[in-house]
Amino acid sequence: MSRGAYLLDLGLVPYREAWDVQRTLAGAVSQGAIPDAVIFLEHPPVVTLGRRTDDGELHVPQGTDVEVVETDRGGKSTFHGPGQLVCYPILDLRRYGKDVKKYVRDLEEALIRTLAPLGIEATRIDGLTGVWLESPPRKIASIGVHISRWITTHGYALNVDLDPTPFTEWITACGLEDASFTTIARELDQPVTVDEVRPFARTALAEVFDLELEALPAEDGHGLWPQTVHRQLAAKA
Repeated sequence: MSRGAYLLDLGLVPYREAWDVQRTLAGAVSQGAIPDAVIFLEHPPVVTLGRRTDDGELHVPQGTDVEVVETDRGGKSTFHGPGQLVCYPILDLRRYGKDVKKYVRDLEEALIRTLAPLGIEATRIDGLTGVWLESPPRKIASIGVHISRWITTHGYALNVDLDPTPFTEWITACGLEDASFTTIARELDQPVTVDEVRPFARTALAEVFDLELEALPAEDGHGLWPQTVHRQLAAKA
């Protein structure tokens, strides 16, 4: 039987604002005030540093208009920007077997299923987190999660249609010196919008985690800020 979950399908949201939304939802899920929740959005240009980021990974050119944020997620450094679909599942893993490795593998499976209807055959590579295309290997999606008291935050970032240069020139992305990064648009050799990919991502995540998603509307049609989340949750209580 599918579990109910709230869906926040947003537009372009600054990273710190979205992080506040995640924490608000995580607190409510932890207390049993709401069911699980899933956020889909995009971020303005931002480099995020995971807990395993090493000195020397960051080499953003001086004067570049990009925010740098230290986070509590796992993994190393990565880049987010418009044209990338970001997914933050806020799930109580006590409902999913309390298995962190399986959770990450399930996120990878959701990404693989998201790409399949687009004609892109993605895969895992042993020893590396995320989702890749092979021959030659090139990364199309990154994963970094945080789990506290079995509640998940952060999630995945799928490269839809953006310049992958920041992944290789601004940072040592994911700690991989010679990694090649790609996008859906590059693989299909045509423009692709994030909104075109969202339905596939929603369906795939719902299938993998057996969720029945209930949309919470964004008040302004673009973003959903922390105070709005509080109002939405209060209305649901």
